[in-house]
Amino acid sequence: METPVTKKKTKKMKREEMEQQRTDESVDVDEAAATSVEKKTKKKKRRRGEEENGEEAEGGGVQTVSIAVAGSIIDNAQSSELATRLAGQIARAATIFRIDEVIVFDDQAKATTSNISIWDADEKNKSGALFMARILNYLDIPQYLRRTLVPRHNDLRHVGLLPPLDAPHHARKHEWVPYREGVTLDRTSVAGGGTFVDVGLHKAVCIQQTFEPGLRVTVAMGSKRSLEDDCIRQAVDRSEPNKKMGLYWGYNVRYSSNISCVFKECPYQGGYDYSIGTSEHGDKISSGDLEIPKFRHLLIAFGGLAGLEENIEQDGDLMGKNVTQLFSRYLNTCPKQGSRTIRTEEAIFISLQYFQDPIQRATI
Repeated sequence: METPVTKKKTKKMKREEMEQQRTDESVDVDEAAATSVEKKTKKKKRRRGEEENGEEAEGGGVQTVSIAVAGSIIDNAQSSELATRLAGQIARAATIFRIDEVIVFDDQAKATTSNISIWDADEKNKSGALFMARILNYLDIPQYLRRTLVPRHNDLRHVGLLPPLDAPHHARKHEWVPYREGVTLDRTSVAGGGTFVDVGLHKAVCIQQTFEPGLRVTVAMGSKRSLEDDCIRQAVDRSEPNKKMGLYWGYNVRYSSNISCVFKECPYQGGYDYSIGTSEHGDKISSGDLEIPKFRHLLIAFGGLAGLEENIEQDGDLMGKNVTQLFSRYLNTCPKQGSRTIRTEEAIFISLQYFQDPIQRATI
């Protein structure tokens, strides 16, 4: 026979068991919901990963736009100062329209390869293409790195007259930005690992990786604004600011000894999968009607003083070919021009604006 005390304990235990049961059921429901969400998330991640892997297999998954410009337009300039200003206009156009690569091809050279450094070339070589490549390269480098990374050269004597590109990777000294360009120093951290990098601030920062001095690197600065030595940062691929945050991070400069080398020495795996030549002799299509297929690497070419047709005729590797065989499309981007001639630096601005909408429609 149960005592009153035992009955009270029994009722209390039953209430506790019922409450525990409700709690367990609630937990089960929550866990089931969490598991469902987790499965969906994993499925999405797996699907996204498959898409990314597919993109990588096909060539990186990042679209690039390159422009090729004939170096002979520099030879037509009446002075070194005007030639410098002309190259500066092309650099500004490349930056404004987020161009990834600028190829300067030498339509006056006889060489068949481009195995030449634009800075190591003999200064007596008065090639307009090399001159332009040097100015373009100098302007893309952040101002605080130029003294370290750019050698003294006679072709640079008028660069102080040029307006800055003011691109995101040209960070100012007082700015704290997610990424900064830097140059590695001949210093390692006290702990014996990592490398110090000059990123244009009042103090060098330390990165985890170990590099030899004098290399240009992109540094992820993170959210912590401390410049203390124990705040270790990371060197990342130069494409990361664009991939993760959509920041335009400058252009690469490439010298080509002729127009055929523009294609043969393409740095992208698989080459340019779509190319466009521009000329007043090209097809007249409005930008609204122009359809560019989805692409990985797009090339837009601008000819020299006599146009792309003559550049192709002068190239021994392209004998027997015409301009329509070399490019996917051959277009006139300014069909109702008032002047008999459009200068190349003008054509670049006109054409890159003309291609803006078609390129956006062709986004992967």
